[in-house]
Amino acid sequence: MRAIRRFTVRTVLPAELAPLGELVQNLRWSWHPETMDLFADVDPDVWERVGHDPVALLGAVAADRLRELARDRRFLRRLADAADDLREYMTAPRWYQTLPSGPAAIGYFSPEYGIAAALPQYSGGLGILAGDHLKAASDLGVPILGVGLLYRHGYFSQSLSPEGWQQEHYPSLDPGGLPLSLLKEEDGTPSRIRIGLPGGRTLHAQIWVAQVGRIPLLLLDSDVADNDAAARDVTDRLYGGGGDHRLMQELLLGIGGVRALRAYCRITGHAEPEVFHTNEGHAGFLGLERIRELTEARLSFDEALEAVRAGTVFTTHTPVPAGIDRFPAEMIGRQFGGDNAWPTVDVDRILELGAEPEAADGDGEKAVFNMAVMGMRLAQRVNGVSVLHGEVSREMFQGLWPGFDLSEVPIGSITNGVHAPTWVGREVMELAGKELPTLVDRTQGWDSVQKLSEGDIWTIRGQLRARLVEDARKRLRRSWRERGASEAELGWTDEALDPGVLTIGFARRVPSYKRLTLMLSDPDRLRDLLLDPAKPVQILIAGKAHPADEGGKKLIQQIVKFADMEDVRHRIVFLPDYDMALGQLLVQGCDVWMNNPLRPLEACGTSGMKAALNGGLNLSIRDGWWDEWYDGTNGWAIPTADGVTDPDRRDELEAAALYDLIEREVADRFYDRAADGLPRRWLEMVKHTLSSLGPKVLAGRMLRDYVIELYAPAADSARTLSADHYHGAKSFAAWKLRVSQAWPGIRVEHVETSGIGDTPELGATMEITATIALGDLSPEDIHVQSGYGRVGPHDELLDPTYVTLTPGHPGDDGRAPFTGTIPLDRTGAFGYSVRVVPHHPLMASPAELGLITVPEEPAGMTNGTLR
Repeated sequence: MRAIRRFTVRTVLPAELAPLGELVQNLRWSWHPETMDLFADVDPDVWERVGHDPVALLGAVAADRLRELARDRRFLRRLADAADDLREYMTAPRWYQTLPSGPAAIGYFSPEYGIAAALPQYSGGLGILAGDHLKAASDLGVPILGVGLLYRHGYFSQSLSPEGWQQEHYPSLDPGGLPLSLLKEEDGTPSRIRIGLPGGRTLHAQIWVAQVGRIPLLLLDSDVADNDAAARDVTDRLYGGGGDHRLMQELLLGIGGVRALRAYCRITGHAEPEVFHTNEGHAGFLGLERIRELTEARLSFDEALEAVRAGTVFTTHTPVPAGIDRFPAEMIGRQFGGDNAWPTVDVDRILELGAEPEAADGDGEKAVFNMAVMGMRLAQRVNGVSVLHGEVSREMFQGLWPGFDLSEVPIGSITNGVHAPTWVGREVMELAGKELPTLVDRTQGWDSVQKLSEGDIWTIRGQLRARLVEDARKRLRRSWRERGASEAELGWTDEALDPGVLTIGFARRVPSYKRLTLMLSDPDRLRDLLLDPAKPVQILIAGKAHPADEGGKKLIQQIVKFADMEDVRHRIVFLPDYDMALGQLLVQGCDVWMNNPLRPLEACGTSGMKAALNGGLNLSIRDGWWDEWYDGTNGWAIPTADGVTDPDRRDELEAAALYDLIEREVADRFYDRAADGLPRRWLEMVKHTLSSLGPKVLAGRMLRDYVIELYAPAADSARTLSADHYHGAKSFAAWKLRVSQAWPGIRVEHVETSGIGDTPELGATMEITATIALGDLSPEDIHVQSGYGRVGPHDELLDPTYVTLTPGHPGDDGRAPFTGTIPLDRTGAFGYSVRVVPHHPLMASPAELGLITVPEEPAGMTNGTLR
């Protein structure tokens, strides 16, 4: 008989052990080894049985054991020290508190968070990044408030069928068994938020709070009695259900998330966010909710839009259009129109925000509502997550800023980082702490890595590899048992893998572009590498395919079938149920981290960063972060067959290059041992990897970049526009409207140059004057710029440099001269042109309005060759 309801009964701690509950409820334990040691000593056997989950530990430990600990003076001293350390961590000033000014608070919205395996609210890289973002913010004292959803079934757990087919299981999660507390009003009742739905329905949600060090993470939960059955299921599972279900989740995350923040700040007295960070388009509706708030405070839609944009940061994570959430426009119209319309926000203005620029038909109807497009229109600052991804994103979304050069599309980049205390093996951290105490999680001083003993590094690498092998054997045996094998058949698993063999890790989500099976392109060649008698290789593989991705499941099955073969199964294994705990073992224990996506479809990819911090080396396609930070000696770059249009042929070429690298460079270097048994050349690469990548790949570096480049400027803009009852927002919106309406009157009437003679030479300067018809605008409303530089075969300027021309007095005819100087600073084919763009001190980019005027006649450009 099955239970009709499931809940967790928490233990009542003796008064002497009350601080233990405080430690359990703050997820700082997930990256603080000393606290984990304390938990382990509560009851070592139970600690292992519950998978190092402190909440489960307190639910399972015997009352007699707790009474014994309450009398153990040594344990109580350790407990008091740990509690004092946490309180110090929570209150002491940190890096952010040394800044002259910054946002009072930042609201950070993400659909998933990978904080710890004990809080399974993540599926892959987006969630892991969000978790590392919060942890780094805690360590640096950045006042972030996280917002997400609480999924009662999380993401799925994965097992394999006898045939190697992925099977999904959705275990029920009880919030009472998680490190969460329910947000309550002053009268003790649960705080609730509400969202109106079409047809008079209402979506209710309560708010759970996870304390991630110094950072509160608010998780909205729709499984409440006030909801009907469909509404209760909105937060049933991560990335589950169809379009309507997904829309409900994103409405709850965006609109409900803002309302949850308001409730939390009201109840706790926490500062209200000045900046809102939208981590991918899933949370884009947060901008609409903030517009609604301001329009109800008597701002117009356009005024509210400017106030919201100024304080919003949008981060895009996908390099492929298929990865972006798109809803039928009629679905959005139904949600925000008719009987569910917001009185102060016109549904047509909402639809305009999400309309793809190329998707409008003749009469203006928009068929698709694009969440990323809306997110970008609602944010004044937009970024990708690596330099290459920024380039890809500018190309993907160039249509939002027509007429501007690709390099001027206002999408920047901040390369992701990883939270070292979460992902770096304890032995590595202790070695660094002992030998280089000023280095741990710092962005400077990494050259001192060269002082580390190669023998110590190699010993630790062996310990981490052995731990991985031991755990992998257990997982392998358990997986084969679940697939139907008998215990008598599984003796071989005791000898599977070898702690002394070169170990390569490959663990990813399994969309097709990540090419899980590239290594199988030539099975015989792979078999030879695995079984080489002198230089053997072993590969550990993990990854989940989305439940609806049949193609991804087939890729997993192909890998599993190969790994099942009796001659190679001790050298290549697929480990089911990839999660944070397995991820930590893999990035710590593998000697090489392999990544072979189809370039340039990897936005960033951070697993290789984690491996590098553990002394692993990367073997990767130059995509994502590896494209910008590979230096030729900190790992290996797999050559790409760029320009080969046949995908099978491209895979064949790149797989061959991968095999060659493993055989001729990676394995050779790993097994090239000196007289003392150390692989000296390998360890040189490890040291160089640590010193060259260490300061770059840290989440602390990433957070500092966000604060300095995005959060602080966004806060400044938001304060300027909101000051004096939003006077700045009102004037900026009025200026934008006036400029947009008058822009058709802007023309480049004439361009002339002087000063270079018939034979222009390098080092000379050219005077340029552009006559501009201003229409109803003034010279202060525009910038006239001359772009100059190399020209291509069709007279196009290649990577031009721009100089802003100085305005003269307008004549009675509404024309004004703009003058400037162009340096002839390069030889060869040279060209120039002129353009007019709007200008206002509150604009973050010349492309912000999407308005630009260039000469109508190409003859306005003069080309020449400099000597």
